[in-house]
Amino acid sequence: MDVLKIATAGSVDDGKSTLIGRILYDTKSLTSDKLEAIEKTSKSKGYDYLDFSLATDGLVAEREQGITIDVAHIYFSTAKKSYIIADTPGHVEYTRNMVTGASTSQAAIILIDARKGVIEQTNRHFFINNLLRIKDVVVAINKMDLVDYSEETYNAIKADFQELMAKRDYQDQKITFIPVSALKGDNVVNKTDKTPWYTGPTLLEHFEALDRKDIFNVGTPRFPVQYVIRPKTEDFHDFRGFAGKVYGGELSVGDEVVALPSQTKSKIKEIYFHDKKYQTASRRSSVTITLEDEINISRGDMLVKVDEMPTIEKQFTATISWMDSNKLTTGKKYVVQHGVNKVLAKVDNIHHKINPDYSGIDTDVDGLGMNDIAQVTFKLNKPIFYDKFKDHRTNGSFILIDTQTNSTVGAGFIS
Repeated sequence: MDVLKIATAGSVDDGKSTLIGRILYDTKSLTSDKLEAIEKTSKSKGYDYLDFSLATDGLVAEREQGITIDVAHIYFSTAKKSYIIADTPGHVEYTRNMVTGASTSQAAIILIDARKGVIEQTNRHFFINNLLRIKDVVVAINKMDLVDYSEETYNAIKADFQELMAKRDYQDQKITFIPVSALKGDNVVNKTDKTPWYTGPTLLEHFEALDRKDIFNVGTPRFPVQYVIRPKTEDFHDFRGFAGKVYGGELSVGDEVVALPSQTKSKIKEIYFHDKKYQTASRRSSVTITLEDEINISRGDMLVKVDEMPTIEKQFTATISWMDSNKLTTGKKYVVQHGVNKVLAKVDNIHHKINPDYSGIDTDVDGLGMNDIAQVTFKLNKPIFYDKFKDHRTNGSFILIDTQTNSTVGAGFIS
């Protein structure tokens, strides 16, 4: 069954948690005890409706304040797909959480309050989805019940958002507009007769109809080696396989490949998944590969097709989302974790800070504070094999680790 990960984004009180709770309720994905707790808490607060945000706001502080302050991952399934929804905070100071939630998603929901329309935070949410190359974005214009399901209001917000779309640098995104009421359940899972002027799908119908090829950024195949398998048993005395996950494309038996960093060539002899052999390993499949030649390969090496080489350099420039309270400054050293590899890196140059509301860049920068996004060049102590993020989401991204605390302090997208 296909698994679709969806990132959510919206300003405070736009109704993200309520929307997700409504999806869980209408798809009958809430357990009876969870539903009972929601009913009890809603009644104790004097509500004449069910507060579905309680289904996702798991922290005590979140429930007390009525806002989302941490990324929550919600899982549910339908007959067609399995879903993972990343419920992310809407506050400006939680930009890093939005980046974290969206970094591994294939689709996104941007919520807009029908009473407020497109605001500055909407720019930020769209910028992050654009930066992370999310291919399918639904703009859910929520709280339509509070504007009497006005088609005029819906069209005005849609027009404002389309002006924002003109500023993006990633043109392969598909943008879909859907009028919804998360509280009432209109056009979320089930169609409503309150918006006869809207003839498109409901929110869930849209995601149910998504085809894998329309949402995944297909690139060149990359096979980072996670583990070298040497059973040393009687039956597999000479077996030497390389276990890992295929990213970006497919690898097949007979493909001529290059092992990096040694750049030694060979051909794929066999592809295993557990005890079964396959002719082709599809993208995102975890397999074990054997080669026709004896090549010295270890964890962190990469197999690629001979005519589809990545860049091999000791320096790169990337867009950084900074996530730490301590500043990133020129000359500081961090560990770059790029896939399996960990490499020591020094900040060579902070070119400019990017304003995620599409208001331009700031070149007068002496360092990066928490939630800043900037263009930064790093020098490494040894080469890595990478692609540009726009060409390969997996092989073009990395995280930064503080050498003193071992904390993840930043996420990067190679440009």
